[in-house]
Amino acid sequence: MENMESFWKQVKYKIKKTLPDHSYRMWIDPVKLLEYDNNHIKLSSPNAYFIKRLKDNYLPIFEEEFSKIGVNDINIEFKVSSKESVNSKEKNKNTSAYPAVSLSSKKTKQLHLPGLNVRFNNGRMFKKGFTFDDFVVGDNSSFAYSASLSLAHGKIKGSSMLYLLAKTGLGKSHLSQAVGHHIITNSLSKRVFYITAEDFTNEMIFSLRNNTIARFKEKYRKKCDVLILEDVHFLSGKDATQKELAITLDYLLDADKKIIFSGCELPDEIPKLNAQLKSRLTQGLVTQIDAPDYATRVRILKKKSKIFEYEIPNQVTEYIAQELCDDVRQLESGLFGVAAKGQLMGYNIDIALAKSVIANISRAKKRVTIETIKKLVCKEFSISEIDIVSPSRKRRIVKPRQMAIFLSRKYTDQPIKKIGTSFNKYHATAIYAINSIERELKQKSVIFEQVNYLSKKIEEGKL
Repeated sequence: MENMESFWKQVKYKIKKTLPDHSYRMWIDPVKLLEYDNNHIKLSSPNAYFIKRLKDNYLPIFEEEFSKIGVNDINIEFKVSSKESVNSKEKNKNTSAYPAVSLSSKKTKQLHLPGLNVRFNNGRMFKKGFTFDDFVVGDNSSFAYSASLSLAHGKIKGSSMLYLLAKTGLGKSHLSQAVGHHIITNSLSKRVFYITAEDFTNEMIFSLRNNTIARFKEKYRKKCDVLILEDVHFLSGKDATQKELAITLDYLLDADKKIIFSGCELPDEIPKLNAQLKSRLTQGLVTQIDAPDYATRVRILKKKSKIFEYEIPNQVTEYIAQELCDDVRQLESGLFGVAAKGQLMGYNIDIALAKSVIANISRAKKRVTIETIKKLVCKEFSISEIDIVSPSRKRRIVKPRQMAIFLSRKYTDQPIKKIGTSFNKYHATAIYAINSIERELKQKSVIFEQVNYLSKKIEEGKL
């Protein structure tokens, strides 16, 4: 078929318009047309794992797009091909009215370089340092650590499900990923899926829209040995996703698979969560990670200093641990700030330098309250404090209110229920507001600029 190369360009162009940009660049862009004969085509892939991913998730999309342009009963074959053969084929391609999208050799290499973050059969990347060896255990986290390690090795007293409960920045993501790292590096299984609740929801919606829901169900119900699902609170109010996840959990539990959840709220405290899913989330062991004590904070800082090769005197380490006591991310921020300022400015790393860096972090943290955020947002958007807590559904009131709730969650330690009450809203409404702003931030809309502007003011203490 003389026009197959043109058809292939059309198919890629159409897929690019429907897939998320990161999914297209990772999985579709590198695929090249190698050979074709009538309705049989052979496509290049960097490695065998890449081929499996394409067959499991994208083959129906290829077939559907070919069908839309009149190429029916297409037989698609994948072949691991060297960069040289692909480049040679690319040089002989005819021009087309559709834009050709190329992948640089640098990106192609990155797909299979050893030693980088582990990528799984499905989902997000694990962070390289999120292993059991790199986790600093303290009284605040010893139970959660032991439970996670036990699950990675086998079971927790007969249970194969674990729920990690913690506020942001305390290590629940570290432990959940450590389980996955352990299972993969010890060749216990390769079918480890690490995703967020939002990822799961978006993938399900995409499957429904593209008539691939059967593959979606089969993937999670029958091709998964370990499911690691973060940010469970995102499922609030998403009835269809909750029902699908509940059924998926039944399949996995019946097959004795491992499941790790993480969230900032207990399952019983997540609003608009159906009874079926709630009962399954509480079926396993629930463990909580609290803020680290002083001794643990010192050990965390020393561990991080060793990893990043920072030369920090003991008295400076102890000062940082004393001043920054909220969470691990705050500790890392202080440590990095001290090390960076010392290196960039050529200063000695001493208590005086540490005080100059930590003062900004601790001052901003101490001054930020729900009320100060409320006042800041009202001032910036020229609305009254009566307006922002009113039942008004006008957009000029609703968006600032949602931003204020989002910022209150980000910059204060208050629970969502308390934040909602401060704005005369229910718990579920507060979660909806936070999720709404998070979605708009990803879209880089006007809200993105406004939230960044307000965040900068808060971090600089300009309240």
